[in-house]
Amino acid sequence: MDEDTLFPSDTDLDLSFTSCASNTSTDRTFTTSSSARTSLTLNFNESHLSSSALLRRPHRQSDPHWSAINAATNLSSDRTLHLRHLNLLRHLGSGNLGRVFLCRLKYYDGLNFALKVVDRDSLTSKKLSHVQMESQVLSIVDHPFLPTLYAHVEVSHYTCLLIDYCPGGDLHSLLRKQQENRFRVDAVRFFAAEVLVALEYLHSLGVVYRDLKPENVLIREDGHIMLSDFDLCFKADVVPTVEKGFCPKMGSTGNRFSCFGAVSRRQDITEENVVVTEFVAEPTAAFSRACVGTHEYLAPELVNGNGHGNGVDWWAFGVFVYELLYGQTPFKGGSKEATLRNIASSGQVRFPGHDVAEGMAEARDLIERLLVKDPRRRLGCTRGATDIKRHPFFEGIKWPLIRMYRPPEVHGLRRKTKAHVSHVSGVAAKRSRWRWNGFGSFMTNKGFKLDVNGNLKARKLA
Repeated sequence: MDEDTLFPSDTDLDLSFTSCASNTSTDRTFTTSSSARTSLTLNFNESHLSSSALLRRPHRQSDPHWSAINAATNLSSDRTLHLRHLNLLRHLGSGNLGRVFLCRLKYYDGLNFALKVVDRDSLTSKKLSHVQMESQVLSIVDHPFLPTLYAHVEVSHYTCLLIDYCPGGDLHSLLRKQQENRFRVDAVRFFAAEVLVALEYLHSLGVVYRDLKPENVLIREDGHIMLSDFDLCFKADVVPTVEKGFCPKMGSTGNRFSCFGAVSRRQDITEENVVVTEFVAEPTAAFSRACVGTHEYLAPELVNGNGHGNGVDWWAFGVFVYELLYGQTPFKGGSKEATLRNIASSGQVRFPGHDVAEGMAEARDLIERLLVKDPRRRLGCTRGATDIKRHPFFEGIKWPLIRMYRPPEVHGLRRKTKAHVSHVSGVAAKRSRWRWNGFGSFMTNKGFKLDVNGNLKARKLA
């Protein structure tokens, strides 16, 4: 069947999209959106269109989204994914650079994507460089806790990035649904551990993130996390090394706790040490003078304007853990200026109240070691996540299996049932999946639809 029969030509497309944006205002992210109706209209000429050919990366080889993408491109006369292959369903949100829409491939049932649309004509040269950085980072990453870039389309004055859709929303919104706006310690340990692994991977590529905050931690369908928004990143050289070190040997007595349950006690560890081989890849030579980020998460060296490196991510990680535990950031003042003054003059971290919940002492110790004003003494700045993983707060986690752990039961979070390692407590709740039963007029009239493998199948008619 000819591709032009399935999809109209680009010049005949009406890609106008109108939706009601929700009332949201995030002071920390410098973005606002009103309840006014917003529209997306993409008018372009075919001669100005280009689409990057992207290959499947190892950890998503069997992803059905790739099968659908390949089937759609195979039906295209130029073997390229075009915007006309997509149905925009609704507006998900607006950011500093552009807007994000929920979309699906036409004639493919149940496979959701997120389409980030950036209008380059509306951006300054500095913000254009941020768009290029995000595209570059997305094109090289391949990790379960980072987005998969399925397509990069340049059309007229728009840059369009097709990535994973996360139906669980962002961690900041989920945090606000909790009692007292704070997570339990086991949930904090779970989310922090996955973010730590994502940062470790980015740093191994020489990428300093610079925008860690709960708003940029999205929740996938299965309850695991995905970092988003890479426009503030910068790249540096990194020299991976394999080092030998000593690690305490676990004693045979005592009942070990599961990875995200209560923290196991230090007296269960014997005095014996074992030699371990560790992979270390931390961009310790990274340096930048750009003052970017979210003000409540800025490190002191970034606020002072003396230049910064990889340590800003580990400072932000400490602020992140603090906010998940207490529902607020540690240096927040009455205004942005007051917050920055608090950060610049930061001394000992203050914790609200005296929480004796199991694991809180270890959590506070981790935060204190991360929120050290001098980056030379800050945990993680020399050997990265390798040292942070050793902290007692993360004790008991089998890091190679982290993707298989069952996410914690959290109020307001629904997730799709999936097999996880059995020793982690909790029962996954079933997630009702979105279903889209609409088809294009031509295919509906002809009684056909496409499956995820690109095969035409007759649709049963009532």
